[in-house]
Amino acid sequence: MSSKHTRSEETKKNILKAAGKLFMTHGYESVTIRQIAKEAGCSHTAIYLYYKDKESLLHQLAMPLLQQLSEKMNSITHSNEVDDWAKLKGMCSSFITFCLQHKSMYSTFMTANATRVDEKDPKLQIHNVRIELFQLLRQMLQNALRLSDEKKSLSFARALFYNLHGIISTYIENKEPLEDLTARLSSTFDLSVEAMLLGFREIMKQGVENDEG
Repeated sequence: MSSKHTRSEETKKNILKAAGKLFMTHGYESVTIRQIAKEAGCSHTAIYLYYKDKESLLHQLAMPLLQQLSEKMNSITHSNEVDDWAKLKGMCSSFITFCLQHKSMYSTFMTANATRVDEKDPKLQIHNVRIELFQLLRQMLQNALRLSDEKKSLSFARALFYNLHGIISTYIENKEPLEDLTARLSSTFDLSVEAMLLGFREIMKQGVENDEG
């Protein structure tokens, strides 16, 4: 391998590392290509030799983790060992654990430059994967609650995601080892999800009673 090729690969790695650090620290929207170049120790024109734009950098950073998470979520949905209620709780638990495992990159792969979860035909692959993940959660929620109302299922899925995001955000700066954190709080995380699901059931029950009344 030539020294030129080696330097090129090293520059690409430095650019990605710099972008990830700055996205995490300052947020994707506020970071500029010039800031990334300065952090990476190269000119801003050098970045365009390897990456089309800032969205390309986000894609390179986020897609591997999003694909891992997607595979994990899909494996749970296709399990025949438990019912839909248990699958949904397992998805939520796995989502929390995965995001806390990669908490330094969480905002980058999950929320940076995010679009609406009900957007039709998003242009970027990263948005497609994020929406697919949300729809997996929504579909399992529909199955678990035997819910056919599309509007209500979207509202419930959003509320559930807000809950999961809140848990993750609460511990994003926590320095405790993940194994210790989950051993200490996983039952509380599960209780939070269980309370929401039971609340959704009660809302549905009240809706039926109101319709009958």
